[in-house]
Amino acid sequence: MIPKITRKSYSTEDFSRYEFKYLLNRQQREVVEAEISNFMFFDGHVQQDLKNSYFVRSLYFDDDESANYYEKIDGVGKRLKFRIRTYKKEYANSVPIFLELKGRHMERTFKQRIAIKKEHIGLLTDYAKHEEFLNCFPGNWLAEKFVYEAYRKRLTPKVLVDYVRRPYTSEFDMNFRVTFDDRILAIATDQLFLNKTHWKSCMSGKTILEIKFHRRIPAWFHRILQLNDMRRLSISKFCKGMEACNLAIDLS
Repeated sequence: MIPKITRKSYSTEDFSRYEFKYLLNRQQREVVEAEISNFMFFDGHVQQDLKNSYFVRSLYFDDDESANYYEKIDGVGKRLKFRIRTYKKEYANSVPIFLELKGRHMERTFKQRIAIKKEHIGLLTDYAKHEEFLNCFPGNWLAEKFVYEAYRKRLTPKVLVDYVRRPYTSEFDMNFRVTFDDRILAIATDQLFLNKTHWKSCMSGKTILEIKFHRRIPAWFHRILQLNDMRRLSISKFCKGMEACNLAIDLS
């Protein structure tokens, strides 16, 4: 029997902020990260065996026409997508798993998520079991939103994306966060935990630098942007994964 989540434990977490992204080669990353380390420190989730980074895995949903992919490529100002996220390659009881709604409203990015169990994954990826998933999360608006959108858009899991993230935070502004994402791999699958080895590399040798903030970018970081001639870009690991797995083509 699949466990029902209690109301207290399935409370929805909400995030809303600005997210800007930049693409760096190896040399640029070394220079920029050296500068950033003068103002920021590693956050508490880093792992020493990953050289002060942590692992991220996301299973993304889309429809058969890749509507979420093309909305991102076309720069649609108001959009959303669902994913299942975890932080380990192999399952263990201590591994957190989340159903996440990631979206954008003009310049601001938002994310809502609920903690789920491994047993719930099959309910999310099978239309016939969506009602059972709702029964596990009675009255939860995010669970209801997922089932509604999944039926309306015929969403299914399409691509699994892995990467390693090195995160920095600041004691001067806890709302300002910088992350370096690299070693990005993707595979076409509907599974979150799998042993397949035929992964596709995405943007080999490149690092995606992301900054996350609520109101403003610190003056010192503006100076780093200027000194390194960094230009904000629209980059999506989901889109790069779809392209690498030949699930969608950038026609722009």
